[in-house]
Amino acid sequence: MLRGVRLNQDGNNHRHRRGDQRRVLIVAYDNAQILDIACPSGALDIANRYGAQPPYAIELGTLGRRAARSSAGILLTPGQSLEAVVGRLDTLIVVGGIGCEEAATDERLLDQVRRLAAHSRRVASVCTGAHVLAAAGLLDRRRVTTHWGWADRLAERHPDVAVDARPLYIRDGNVYTSAGVTSALDLTLALIEDDHGPTLARTVARELVTHLHRPADQAQISMFLAAPPPEDRLVRDLLGHITGHLAEDLSPAALAARAGVSPRHLTRLFTAHLGTTPARAVRVARTEAAAHLVRSSALSMAAIARRCGFRSTETLRQAFLDHYGVTGDRLRRMPDMPPPHAAPRQKTPGP
Repeated sequence: MLRGVRLNQDGNNHRHRRGDQRRVLIVAYDNAQILDIACPSGALDIANRYGAQPPYAIELGTLGRRAARSSAGILLTPGQSLEAVVGRLDTLIVVGGIGCEEAATDERLLDQVRRLAAHSRRVASVCTGAHVLAAAGLLDRRRVTTHWGWADRLAERHPDVAVDARPLYIRDGNVYTSAGVTSALDLTLALIEDDHGPTLARTVARELVTHLHRPADQAQISMFLAAPPPEDRLVRDLLGHITGHLAEDLSPAALAARAGVSPRHLTRLFTAHLGTTPARAVRVARTEAAAHLVRSSALSMAAIARRCGFRSTETLRQAFLDHYGVTGDRLRRMPDMPPPHAAPRQKTPGP
């Protein structure tokens, strides 16, 4: 069991009384996804080490305090029996994984989740953990998200739940739901920011070597992740180059020269494997990156345009209008990210 510990500036560890801690209980079960446990517990632990006050007391619980085997085969030893947990919780987190469907039919587990949720300041699910919360009746008439590959199933099985597969995470009242696996990190950073402010959240993000805290409404899947990676290695390599060098010359001629093929052949490859032209792929990549900066930073439109490879703020403005139907200024003020007007033709895999 992880205990909340604050690391003082003098380097000494000081334990805190239980009453001075934010008690976080993570609910696990067989075939849970281990990253769904590691992302929130790891981020909260780092927040403690950088002075979260009050600190987080992080506990892992299962039915009967039985060891749970993760989907990776790693045995998880809980510190708590769900049935024995009493008192107020700050945060109840239900994880996901391929075992979520069996967990969602376990009435003993659902009874405990309902009981614990009633004594929690806030309730959260990671990935397909939303299926467990929904089965417990905790998501009725709420807007929620889950892993994009499981969203349709959640909506079909629970028609009273408003499922939105686009955002990374959603807050509806005191209930938080997050998308697939690593979006748990984005959700946890948001919880840390709510509790302790943006400075600590940014510090934790830096310690985790994550580029930045992605906003809730960023799409789960970009145009380059919406389908399996292109089978053609040349196209895969060029996509990596595009996303990592947005401010550089990414004209069809420059990309063709980098790949050692003619511009005409490059267009044929992109059309066959991505359903779009090289120029269109570059424009969408730059527009999506610019939208992310608009939503997550205070950078000026001119600075964002330069960073993402647009020739001017007017070019950026037109790209936003074409892709999202709104200007950058409007995009920055909107509470939710609008869906793209159009996207390249891609084959999307089933759940």
